[in-house]
Amino acid sequence: MSQPARIPAGRAVLVWSVALTAYIAAVFHRTSLGVTGVEATHRFGISAATLATLTVAQLAVYAVMQVPVGILLDRYGSRRLLLTGGALMIAGQLAFALVTDVRLAVAARVLVGLGDAMSFISVLRLVAFWFPGRRNPLLAQLTGTLGQLGAVLAAVPLVALLAHTNWTTAFLTAAGVSAAALLMVFAAVRDAPHGPLVAAPASAGRRLADAWTHPGTRLGLWTHFVIQFSGTVFALLWGFPFLVQGQGLTPTAAASLLTVLTLAMLLTGPVIAYLCARYPRHRSVLVFSITGATAAIWAVLLAWPGRAPGWLLLTLVLVLALNGPGSMIGLDYARTFNPVSRLGSAAGIVNVGGFTASIILVLSIGVVLDLATPAGQAAPDLNAFRWAFAVQYVLWAVGAVQVLRWRNAARRHRDGHVAPTIRAEAVPMRPGGGRLPNGSARMRRRPSGDAVAQRRRRFAPTRSRRKA
Repeated sequence: MSQPARIPAGRAVLVWSVALTAYIAAVFHRTSLGVTGVEATHRFGISAATLATLTVAQLAVYAVMQVPVGILLDRYGSRRLLLTGGALMIAGQLAFALVTDVRLAVAARVLVGLGDAMSFISVLRLVAFWFPGRRNPLLAQLTGTLGQLGAVLAAVPLVALLAHTNWTTAFLTAAGVSAAALLMVFAAVRDAPHGPLVAAPASAGRRLADAWTHPGTRLGLWTHFVIQFSGTVFALLWGFPFLVQGQGLTPTAAASLLTVLTLAMLLTGPVIAYLCARYPRHRSVLVFSITGATAAIWAVLLAWPGRAPGWLLLTLVLVLALNGPGSMIGLDYARTFNPVSRLGSAAGIVNVGGFTASIILVLSIGVVLDLATPAGQAAPDLNAFRWAFAVQYVLWAVGAVQVLRWRNAARRHRDGHVAPTIRAEAVPMRPGGGRLPNGSARMRRRPSGDAVAQRRRRFAPTRSRRKA
């Protein structure tokens, strides 16, 4: 039998880089409302709760579409979904640039959320097909982390453009960002290195059901839920008003802190990826550590008398920078507990968790701010923001209990089965054989049994083998 064709490393990196550019553009569109929230309240004449509705509409569509997008991804591949998603985001930003009625603005953000929903897991699936399996954790983490450069583009250039031009010009420029990314995807991205994909034998419904019933997928869902929401909501909508209206910072200083948050993600992401790859049986310890640190820094900030000093606000954004990369642990659970043929469905289920929590928090903060703001006062004060951000503790409590529950279930499942799902299914990428979807070769030589046993004894001490 002939050896499968080797994938040129440069070609794989090119495909990933272009797909990553499309994801960066999606994050840019996702966060563009957060840094322009104060301007949006004036343009549309809306309250804090109504402003939250704009973001909730976008996030709700994103969350609701994750499972259908995962099914479509397993059926049609990443390239088609990236192109469709880019076109929807262009339409949404064009509409948002031109409308002045809040109902039309909500419709525009729905289009942005729908296109955004097709981006991230499409890039993750490309990584699974174009790179060896051992590189997946780092590349997946880099995808999520580098994608946050889109938030930097929203926090600095978009804010500056809005300050020096006007609303319409700024968001028409934002639409142009997606148009450029769309052309690059069309030219460079292909679903697989060796021709068209062969559809997996199981039906879409069966793949979704199998992914959902696996406790490892549920563990990933609740991991994503408990870690992601605080940093996401802060960067996406309420962080900027909190810093400007609650803490008294200038818009430039607030935008700079949001930029620090994003840049810190670039540093923490690879570290978390390394820890997940090096200690896969201790990932839940990392989940609880990040959640605990986030809850602790918010407790200090909310209890601080008066406005917080600069060093405390800087510490807050540095801790929140762990949330985005930390939520990727949930997607790493989806990857390791599911075969590649249902990776889209599993990733879609997991991705629902954090954005569902974010929707709940965005709405809750908006409602509490309206209730806690004194009558006749134009903007919420610091005390109103304290009550609003305290809602996070309810979500952390629910999420932590569920992570513990499904971690134990995943351990029982693994201990009671030899867990064939942890290995990728041998589904060739073309009828004649070839490279397997997880990047391994059909004829790749594996270590002997003695070598495997020695390596396991060396890197997996007995007392840690039952960790998850």
